[in-house]
Amino acid sequence: MVYRITFMLSLLVLAYSCKKVNSDQNPTSTQKEAKEPRLKNLLEDFPALDESGYVHAVIEIPAGTTVKWELNKRSGKVEWESVNGTPRIVNYIGYPGNYGMIPRTLLDKAHGGDGDPLDILVLGAPAERGSVISCKLIGVLYLKDRGEQDDKLIAVAANSPFENLQSMEELDANFHGVSEIISIWFSNYKGPGMLQASGFGNAREAKQLLDQAIQEYQSKH
Repeated sequence: MVYRITFMLSLLVLAYSCKKVNSDQNPTSTQKEAKEPRLKNLLEDFPALDESGYVHAVIEIPAGTTVKWELNKRSGKVEWESVNGTPRIVNYIGYPGNYGMIPRTLLDKAHGGDGDPLDILVLGAPAERGSVISCKLIGVLYLKDRGEQDDKLIAVAANSPFENLQSMEELDANFHGVSEIISIWFSNYKGPGMLQASGFGNAREAKQLLDQAIQEYQSKH
């Protein structure tokens, strides 16, 4: 009787060991997901502001380039934008700064926006596409694109010649012509008359616009 019990226990141990080996060699989809880290969602996985109050900017288009990448709001990844199946390249000189969007923000169509996250232009050396950088707001360029609000926040990157600037006035005083370049570029890169610029707002107005876009995003999620 003792021998029979011992024999049965041995079989159970052997069966469990075989099952475990087979499971390790052929992991289920759930096990695979646990072992493979999920890629970051650039829209949802980063707050709009970091712990120090600086803005998080997701870079879609590095400074000086013309290939038009943008965030896919469903996947949270940056992708090469296409128009009628053709990858888009801006038919103009390169972007005057690092262009991107601020995560967890929304310009709600119900309030005159374009339904996309808030755009931002970061002055500084070219940054890597898809990177998330911290920057400081100094103003906003007010724009309309076919009647929709399409404002561009203006920010300065850390570790750049612009990092100590606090305002658009300081930008104009220390870097003559930069704000004019920004306004002219955005008014013309889609073609004459496509976008209408109505001047710059200050850092406080830029922060108000950001706060509103954060609230609109939170109201939808």
